[in-house]
Amino acid sequence: MHELLTPTQMARADALTIAGGISGIGLMNKAGLAVADEIATRHPLGARIGVVCGPGNNGGDGFVAARILSQRGYRVRIALLGAEANLTGDAALARAACRLPLESDGRDVAAWSQCTIDALFGAGLTRPIDGEAALWVAALNASNAEIVSVDLPSGVNGADGAANGAAVQADRTVTFFRKKPGHCLYPGKQYCGIVRVADIGIAARVLDEIKPDVFENAMDLWRDFWAPPTALGHKYSRGACVAVSGPPSATGAIRLAARAALRAGAGLVTIASRPDARAINAAQSTAVMTRCFDGDQEFADLIADPRLAAIIIGPGLGLGSDLADANRRLVLKTLQTDALVVLDADALTLFQSRPSGGAGPDLLYQCLAKRPPERTVLTPHTGEFARLFPDIAEKPGLSKIDRTVAAAHRANAVVLLKGADSVIAAPDGRAVVNHRASAWLATAGSGDVLAGILAGLGAQSIPGFWAACMAAHMHSAAGDQAGPGLIAEDLVEAIKPVIAAFDADFRSRHQKKILPGAAV
Repeated sequence: MHELLTPTQMARADALTIAGGISGIGLMNKAGLAVADEIATRHPLGARIGVVCGPGNNGGDGFVAARILSQRGYRVRIALLGAEANLTGDAALARAACRLPLESDGRDVAAWSQCTIDALFGAGLTRPIDGEAALWVAALNASNAEIVSVDLPSGVNGADGAANGAAVQADRTVTFFRKKPGHCLYPGKQYCGIVRVADIGIAARVLDEIKPDVFENAMDLWRDFWAPPTALGHKYSRGACVAVSGPPSATGAIRLAARAALRAGAGLVTIASRPDARAINAAQSTAVMTRCFDGDQEFADLIADPRLAAIIIGPGLGLGSDLADANRRLVLKTLQTDALVVLDADALTLFQSRPSGGAGPDLLYQCLAKRPPERTVLTPHTGEFARLFPDIAEKPGLSKIDRTVAAAHRANAVVLLKGADSVIAAPDGRAVVNHRASAWLATAGSGDVLAGILAGLGAQSIPGFWAACMAAHMHSAAGDQAGPGLIAEDLVEAIKPVIAAFDADFRSRHQKKILPGAAV
């Protein structure tokens, strides 16, 4: 149930189902029933239910819901946008079965209702809502009624979550078979309210032909990659990680990342510092170790240890002119190892596109091209992404998923584009959307913790793509654990109960069942 289908893919699922013997009106009847049931669980018989219908199949779902609710004893009024004579296909059949009178002004219906069904436009709408429809949307949003949208709030693009004009602010959304990217990507997500996915009789086997490659982040996707330590394990078997420090004035970021890596399960974590920063890192680290390097060769020797499983570089690394060239060399040297490398923050900006040329992204891409794609993870926020991939960031018509996949392909690396709707993409086109992050995570150092969690998971031999998906989930869950008012330091400690939940899940799936009557 975690696949995200574009409107085009969903239309294909409908077509395959209809070709398999279920009629279009049969699917529409089940969709309308799901909407009616959603309302019936929340509103008593006799409640005033308004339905505003558009001219397409979304409106057809609304007619079905209106008919069922009226038959159950609800007071129902329907408004249709446009002329009834313009209805065609299954929508016309649904209207023929619903003989309630039609009204011409959805604004009146919205003002009268205790609950309004938004059945104007579905997930396939790509143009801005304007004219009379925009007035109806404004009336819905201004009313005191609960709004239940059919498939997706009208005005929201199902493929990318865009809302370029008027859009319905729903309290609840009932969609069918699978969610769409627009349910998970902002700004669309904020218009959906609570989303319910209803079964309308489309068999999961249609996905074998559609072959979706975009998913909602969920434990089911990657739980088999995580396992607790074994009794015979040791710190090196759990994975060694190096976190590369910047100058003394900016060491806090890497300490957050290093401690998060340790808490996420790496067996040991070492902060690698230049001589001027080692003392401050050592003074504020306990379980995290410190080592010193002075110059490129000593750094290369430090990270040449074959036991090293992961490296994180970038948080607080430094962008100043006195450090930029040396730090770029450090980044490139990490890419010459076999370790999983997490490039975050300054490690990305150091290679930003420059009009004057020089050490821009092409130099980074050349090094990344020589590495297995699962062994490097880039974790930019939106600004860093635009600096590293300016043409992709500015190209019109691309969703956040499209942009992240394109960047991953170009970089030959996993890309985790951070945000309230973080997208993780691999060069082969797989993508996962993590959209459950707490707003309290928007605080200094939060991204450093995320990068550290990722490195800690990668140190345990979890492939980069799945480590990134797991890290995004763990980061969000830690935000929920830490709660309102959290700061980055709280996040690190909140990882522990999240790991406990992972452990409980693992043990519940792997413990042997005792058969009834068996000797104990």
